[in-house]
Amino acid sequence: MARVLVAGKLHDSGLALLQSRSDFEIDYVEEISAASMEPYLADATAVLLRTQPYEAAAIAKSRKLAMVSRHGVGFDAVDVGALNSRGIPLAIVGDVNAQTVAEHAMLLLLSASRRLIKYDGATRPGGDWGFRNSLSAREVAGKTLLIIGLGRIGRHLSRMARGFDIEVIAYDPYMSQAAPLGVSVVDDLDAALARADLVSVHVPRTDQPLIGRRELSLMKSTAVIVNTARGGSVDEVALADALAAGRIHGAGLDVFVDEPPTIANRLTTCPTATLTPHSASMTAECAERMAVVSAQNILDFFDGRLKPELVVNASEIRFSA
Repeated sequence: MARVLVAGKLHDSGLALLQSRSDFEIDYVEEISAASMEPYLADATAVLLRTQPYEAAAIAKSRKLAMVSRHGVGFDAVDVGALNSRGIPLAIVGDVNAQTVAEHAMLLLLSASRRLIKYDGATRPGGDWGFRNSLSAREVAGKTLLIIGLGRIGRHLSRMARGFDIEVIAYDPYMSQAAPLGVSVVDDLDAALARADLVSVHVPRTDQPLIGRRELSLMKSTAVIVNTARGGSVDEVALADALAAGRIHGAGLDVFVDEPPTIANRLTTCPTATLTPHSASMTAECAERMAVVSAQNILDFFDGRLKPELVVNASEIRFSA
């Protein structure tokens, strides 16, 4: 009998898939936090994990753990080394959220370029209707978009951007596939930042910000930068300074170093920043897809047919279905 800890609110379709198995016992904790899942760790043979940390100490308490299934594709909050040391696979949902996150990145690029938040406020009671004459909105057609990280999401975004008559260039030193049609790959990030009108970041977490004060200083004063990847990929303090000084036109962020961000984060009061609560993949449709795939990965593991391409540490643990 497998005992599955569902650690965080899950779409009914995914939960029903797990509950359909008579050989599974389910512990379901809707709160998304490390503390809320701790009482169930000792008995769990599988964990379906949302965005909360799953660190080495918690993994050590999971004495019966056989596999972990992430409700998403990121796994920065999981101590993969601790899993590797015990031969435990970590599965993700593949590309089921790539289109959705790319849509959100495109939304943020448009919103920041057109300064949608400021125009929205101007329209509501108490706003400044005359702001319509400020001409502070900027078009995206005919501009150049730099995509940093041309993986699944970046490729979807490149296709969407070309539909807006945007020239697309990409920087990705680790790219393993040919670039999509219509995308020019560049190898000099500094030169690309200086050239771009729009920048969208799609890279894994790094120890230091990929885009810091120096990189922001290279960008045009009319440029927009968007981050839907990982909090900290763009230096938030440097970005707030650049926006406040008018050194760049606007920004859009869905991810932050501290989530939720506090009032101490000056981006939360910046009128030229569009902010969303780490929700790029959280549409009704995508939430259902992620729930179903993350649940199916658990079923497939215990049935001996989990797809190796969905196991992020397959090479480290010599996993095979």
